[in-house]
Amino acid sequence: MAVVPANTPEIICHRGANELAPENTYASSQICLDWGVDYVEIDVSTSADGVLYVIHGPELNRTTNGSGRIDQQTSETLDQLDAGSWFDPAFASERIPRVDAFLAWIKGKAKVYFDVKSATHDALIEQVEKHDLADECFFWSGDNEWALRLKQVAPHLPLKVNVKSLETLIQRHDHFGMDIIEISLDNVDDDILKAASDLGIRVMVYHQQNEPEAFRRIINLGVEMLNLNHADSFIRVRDAAR
Repeated sequence: MAVVPANTPEIICHRGANELAPENTYASSQICLDWGVDYVEIDVSTSADGVLYVIHGPELNRTTNGSGRIDQQTSETLDQLDAGSWFDPAFASERIPRVDAFLAWIKGKAKVYFDVKSATHDALIEQVEKHDLADECFFWSGDNEWALRLKQVAPHLPLKVNVKSLETLIQRHDHFGMDIIEISLDNVDDDILKAASDLGIRVMVYHQQNEPEAFRRIINLGVEMLNLNHADSFIRVRDAAR
């Protein structure tokens, strides 16, 4: 039997169990909780009247029976939309979760990775504080200015930044002072792992494919975190190697 590092990576479910249930819903998140994952990743977007929702957006028609952009619709309208039938009629009862209710539901069951699509810092930080999640979450935004501002207004909240090389790791650490890096399996090497360790940065590998051999490689890297679409397959590989 192969020797497995004592500390295998924490598991992050990308948009929940998105291949078994509609993404960003209670149904997809519950499957992840049943697997015993460490984090559930949720996308956060904001309605026209300022309510935070768990949805990628901005267009509604990809994952709901609505139309237009989420920031053009009020919460009254959004709360009525079907967020499950696009995936399978069996999920017709799924609605777009409000962030507030979702965080109350998941607290104590798993930690949260916030992928911020559209939200003010004040509104999102208020939710994190309300549900006492500061030590049970981390953040990413594709808007660099948003990410920088988060570090200014809430330096205690962990920020994740994407990197592809040792050079970008160093550059972005100087710029963002991030706590976590996300990197593809193909781009990880010993130099990156050492630099991240020296800087006190956690390493998260993002791997979308269901590839047992890749999972074994990730375990042997000794990284702290793994963001993936097939947490159930990874868990089977991990447990079989122990």
